[in-house]
Amino acid sequence: MSTIDTSRLMQMRSSILNQNQALQRAAGRGGVGGAEGAEGTADFGAAISSALQQVNAQQTKASELSEAYERGDTHDIVSVMIERQKASLGFETTLQVRNKLLSAYRDIMNMPV
Repeated sequence: MSTIDTSRLMQMRSSILNQNQALQRAAGRGGVGGAEGAEGTADFGAAISSALQQVNAQQTKASELSEAYERGDTHDIVSVMIERQKASLGFETTLQVRNKLLSAYRDIMNMPV
């Protein structure tokens, strides 16, 4: 087994924290770590809502392109298939996130108090 270089580990930790703060500043949230309180909950809810709206919009766009191709309005099957794949990927990602959230909820509920 190899030994752990603590100084290198601390440098990596510091680098990760600095990158996280830079990303938060870029997102306009400030760079302070710790508990976010009710604001963090609202941000999470808004992020989930926005993601679901984007998936819905992608599904709608793919459906409209498919219908246009079926009617003969367009002959670009490549763009139709790409949009359908994007919609499918978004839907699958949404399902996986849902499954992970449900799994985390079940784990928390099964913790002994």
